[in-house]
Amino acid sequence: MKKIEAIIRPDKYAEVKKALEAAGYPGLNVTEVAGHGVQKGVHKQFRGLKYHLGEIPKVKLEIVVPAKDERKIVKVILKAACTHKEGDGKIFVSPVEKAWRISSGESGEKVVS
Repeated sequence: MKKIEAIIRPDKYAEVKKALEAAGYPGLNVTEVAGHGVQKGVHKQFRGLKYHLGEIPKVKLEIVVPAKDERKIVKVILKAACTHKEGDGKIFVSPVEKAWRISSGESGEKVVS
């Protein structure tokens, strides 16, 4: 199994969620996060005053999938979240050794499929 973590623009969340549902993966965890990459934040202007926003609001999606579906899900997220602009986000993939469904106690890959 693989855990896919995607940090995306908040305005792309609905599109990514819809694309994942269409691909057969409606289950995911969502967290509002803030941070910055190499750009170290952004400069904004409000009512004539300039200011620096160091941490940019993002949405973090977490989804655990069978290893065979990793590439498919990453492609879905890449396509739906991309604006071709700096700050689109990142995707991280990690191995998942074990998983259990709490309600039934069953374990293994069937828990995520």
